[in-house]
This record gives sequence, structure tokens and C-alpha cells, in this order.
Amino acid sequence: MNKSTSVKVYHGYGHTHNLVVYGHVFRFKAKTTQKFSNRLFVNIVHLFKLFILKPYPFVKVRLLFNGQVINNTTEYDGFFKFEWKANEEVKAGWHGVQVEAIDEDGSVLASGLGKIFVPHITQYAFISDIDDTIMVSHSATIGRRLRELLIKNPRTRKTFKDAYMHYSLLANAHTDRGQPNPFFYVSSSEWNLYDYLVETFRFNKLPEGAFLLNQIKRWKDLITTGKTGHDGKLIRVMRILDAFPNQKFVFFGDNSQRDPSIYTAIAEKYPKNIAAVYIRNVRKEKELETSALLKRITNKQISTCLFETSEEAIQHSKSIGLIIE
Repeated sequence: MNKSTSVKVYHGYGHTHNLVVYGHVFRFKAKTTQKFSNRLFVNIVHLFKLFILKPYPFVKVRLLFNGQVINNTTEYDGFFKFEWKANEEVKAGWHGVQVEAIDEDGSVLASGLGKIFVPHITQYAFISDIDDTIMVSHSATIGRRLRELLIKNPRTRKTFKDAYMHYSLLANAHTDRGQPNPFFYVSSSEWNLYDYLVETFRFNKLPEGAFLLNQIKRWKDLITTGKTGHDGKLIRVMRILDAFPNQKFVFFGDNSQRDPSIYTAIAEKYPKNIAAVYIRNVRKEKELETSALLKRITNKQISTCLFETSEEAIQHSKSIGLIIE
């Protein structure tokens, strides 16, 4: 294998008839082992390394899953997507998958392992934004957002008080023990931050789930991290709904950027698939605008909640029966 080439496979999702997994192939990617230091310089270097990479465009990739072999080619930025139907029924839970990068001679350049999440048959599924919904990120101000990324590591990033409690209660409501409701984390943050976010979520005991992030960036674009891709976010959410047409979804977002308008557009297109929409009110100057959008959602017989603290959101979830006391 080529030691400089690497394959990164992200958590996928689906069911027997529609499995999806994403990833990247890199010609070069800086080593990014996190030391979880409180030293500013160490954290700056680590963040910078996440954006030091060279994608491998238009290389052949091969997916191996339960005896199946599926072939594809990476896009111009090294990104790949596999979507396929399983030959045999795939049980609920996490399942391993392997992706290989192949040269023109058929030799394996590099290989990566990943996981696919197949939800149990549950009543609800949850789609949540990340920045300023779960994590304090100050996404609307690039300087403050970069400050959060630069001075803190994944284990010192601040999450909103009781957010993990709310999500944990929802993960275990209306389902059997050991069969949590599925969570999908959709964000405008780039795939560069995937491992960073997974570590933050695990450290803060948030429900395990599939992440769907934004197009990867190079180091020269670091200053614009999290500031693009909102239209792509709309498409990613809609793909999840299309993959699980019989599921009832609950959305979580905030009003720092475009979540209210994105969720309103989806609610008006898929009103029967959505049980509730929660928006964290982080920008008070946008409260009236946000309330007007939520009113449009409410008119579709979908419950809404504009909240400032997770405790308020928890109480609302109890009042509408999402959480059973």
C-alpha cells in the first residue's frame, strides 16, 4: 500500500433497502492525533493540521460489506458516496464496512474502516444542528467562532447546559431498553472537523449518531470554516427524510444562521413526517423573525418550541409526549 494515501470512512446509516456511507481519499493528510492539551499553541497546531491535506480526485474506490463489493470513483475533492441495497436483511445496530482505494492496476493503495448505523424500528428519529444548538460556537461571528476552535480542544468545548440530558431522554423515550432512537447530526461545519466533533460528543455523553457535514476545506480556507454550505445542509436533511419515509422526525436548530428557514421549507414539504421543531434562541434580535417562521410550521400541525435553555425544551418535550415522565 501507498503509505501517503489514506481512506477516511465516516459513520453511515440506512436500512436493508437503502444503505449510505460517505468518506474521503487523501493523497496526503497531516497526522492529527489530539493530545487534549490546555495549551493554546498545541490546540492551534492541532486545528491547523486538520486542514492540511491533499484530496485524491477521481481515484477508484471499492466498498466491502457482508460479502458485497461495490465500486465507485471519488469526486474532484476526494469525496466518495456509496448508496446500495443489501443482499440480505441487515439487523438493527452498528455494522462494520471497509473501503479501499484502488490504482489503475487494481492494487490497493489504502484501506479504511467505518461503521453503518441501522436504526431499530422506533417511533421517532432526531435531526440536530451542532454549532450553537448543542455546542457554544458563536457561528454568526467568524472571529468568535475561530476563538472557540483555537483556544479549546474537543474535551474543553462548552456544550449548552442540560443539552446532553435532553438528548439522552429523547434517545431512550418510546423505545425498548438497548434500542435507542436514532440521531443524525447535520452541520455546516466541514468534514475536516469530523473526529473533533465525534470526540466532543462522546466526551459529553451525547447520543451516538451519524454525522453529515459540509465540503472539506484546505488550510487557506480555515478562516471561513462553518460559513458556507447552508443550501447543502437543506439537501442533507431531505436525504435523511427520503431514506426513512416511515419515520417521525424531530428537528433541533438555532437562529444564529439559517436553521429556522431551512426547517420551515422542509416542514412545508414533508409535514406528515415531522413531529416537532426546536429552535434555540441564541440571537434575540432575530426572535420575531424566528417566531414568524415557526408560526408557519405550527400551521402545518407540527409542534414548535423557541427556547433559551435546554430545561425549557425538556419541559416542552414532556408536555407533548416526546418524553414520558
